[in-house]
Amino acid sequence: MGRIFTRITIVNVLDPTREICSQALIDTGAWGLMLPRAWKEQLGALPVLRTVELVTADQRVVTGEVCGPVTIRIEGFEPVSSEVTFVDMELDEGRYHPLLGYTVLEQAGIAVDVVGHRLLKIPHMVLRAAAGSSG
Repeated sequence: MGRIFTRITIVNVLDPTREICSQALIDTGAWGLMLPRAWKEQLGALPVLRTVELVTADQRVVTGEVCGPVTIRIEGFEPVSSEVTFVDMELDEGRYHPLLGYTVLEQAGIAVDVVGHRLLKIPHMVLRAAAGSSG
């Protein structure tokens, strides 16, 4: 399967003059939006909401700092309010490759077309779990 990249912009909600624009690798196995720790200062002061341990694709356990609030704009889709996780990343061919994971894709109502190597707008949010509730 090929790799899918998309353009994203991350804006510090507390200081909208601070933003980062980058290509991000779509990774439906990743949780949230993972950014290199080296970029943290570019977004300015963001509260650290919690520290998490994450397992990388090569099975290493790394520590990440979950920070926010931020606005995430995925090219061609409506922006979402969320958080970012800063982790130590290695350069790949001189560049960092942030990972855009499933929770942000779900928030934005985006599906991944793995055959067409593109992102698609989900026409409706699913509320089936609430269908039989009476309250």
